[in-house]
Amino acid sequence: MVFMIFLCYYGRMTPQEFIKKRPYLIWYTQNFDHLSNEAIIEAVLNYGDFEDVKKIISILGIKKAARIFQKQLGHWRVNYNPQTINYFKLYFKKYASSA
Repeated sequence: MVFMIFLCYYGRMTPQEFIKKRPYLIWYTQNFDHLSNEAIIEAVLNYGDFEDVKKIISILGIKKAARIFQKQLGHWRVNYNPQTINYFKLYFKKYASSA
């Protein structure tokens, strides 16, 4: 029952509402409503704990989160540290490909 309430609650939340409740993840702005999903994913994967990661994935879906992450890795400048890149490459390879 609690799990279903968790999914329903976070399923209707937008990424902007999610990040607004966690301003410590994006400290450089107060304008959370105009943040892109890409900026939110980057902040959560870089600075969030695993509960934050699970929540943003439940909001966006694992395939969409994985696509955003992979797209960001294709840019000339990447803002992820090497350990984060390695971990989430493996994570999304295992869980997003089977979803």
